[in-house]
Amino acid sequence: MYLKDFPVFALVVSFGALWLAAEIGNLLRNRWSPLKEEERGDFGIVLSATLTLLGLLIGFSFSMAISRYDQRKNYEEAEANAIGTEYVRADLLPVGDAAKVRALLKRYIDQRVLFYTTRSEQSLAKINTDTAELQNELWASVLPAAAAQPTPPLALVVSGMNDVLNSQGYTQAAWWNRIPRSAWVLMVIIALGCNVLIGYGARRTDLRIFLIVPIAVSISFFLIADIDSPRRGTIHVSPQNLLSLSQALSSQ
Repeated sequence: MYLKDFPVFALVVSFGALWLAAEIGNLLRNRWSPLKEEERGDFGIVLSATLTLLGLLIGFSFSMAISRYDQRKNYEEAEANAIGTEYVRADLLPVGDAAKVRALLKRYIDQRVLFYTTRSEQSLAKINTDTAELQNELWASVLPAAAAQPTPPLALVVSGMNDVLNSQGYTQAAWWNRIPRSAWVLMVIIALGCNVLIGYGARRTDLRIFLIVPIAVSISFFLIADIDSPRRGTIHVSPQNLLSLSQALSSQ
């Protein structure tokens, strides 16, 4: 696990590291000769450019996190639609096969809901195993009838089952699609450099000034990591469409 997988821990660690970077800059200013007034203009340009770059990186990373979060939400909706459609199409199968497919789909929905709600890696491994077994059973439940009578209605059932299975793969891919580690490394390096420059360029030691940027940046890191973390964040995708479908099918 990486630090970005634990948003609260990332908040604390990033704040401490950024504040320490500002103190290091302040220490360098005290050890070396402080900036002369004629040098502050050029230094201000460098500091402004660095802070602007940091702001752009944070903005782009936040945008990436939001787009990935929206993608996970869209695939949850698509997955519920695919399962619901296939549940209705089961009417095209022989009576015995239709009942079996509907029962399997209800169990499959329960596993998909667990996939979205679990926070335990051990539980997730079991959920993935059970999901794969159910997928095999679902596919095997429609093949005999389709092979015996390759009619357009049964082809529609097979196509719908294919959509159900594919939607799970798309969902899994979206949950694996995270902000690249290199982007995090670049943001952290730029943020540390900014705080060193702030500490070095200060005219005097002022704790309040040294805390402003670390607080703002660490909160930004926390929010990005929280949205980008599908399981451990406080902001995560709720399987509301799957839950609604599960309740609707349970009443039938």
